[in-house]
Amino acid sequence: MANIKSAKKRILVARDRADRNKAIRSGVKTAIKKVYAAIEAGDKAAAQAELTAATKTIEIAGSKGVYHKNNVARKVSRISKAVNEMA
Repeated sequence: MANIKSAKKRILVARDRADRNKAIRSGVKTAIKKVYAAIEAGDKAAAQAELTAATKTIEIAGSKGVYHKNNVARKVSRISKAVNEMA
């Protein structure tokens, strides 16, 4: 454990940020799973709605610095492609 006051604070702040980032990442994964679940069910309207929600969630995560912009673009592209390829 650190002895210096500022180092102790950095440990606490890093822990808080890690927890926040973990929650945001979890939300992104859940949103992506919902899109794929709608695709599996064959419901195009639901898939489109979930795609919109998931895209928003992913882009917010990117703006907060949880994901790199290229990672955000890749995730959005993959789920968009999956929805667009539905019959």
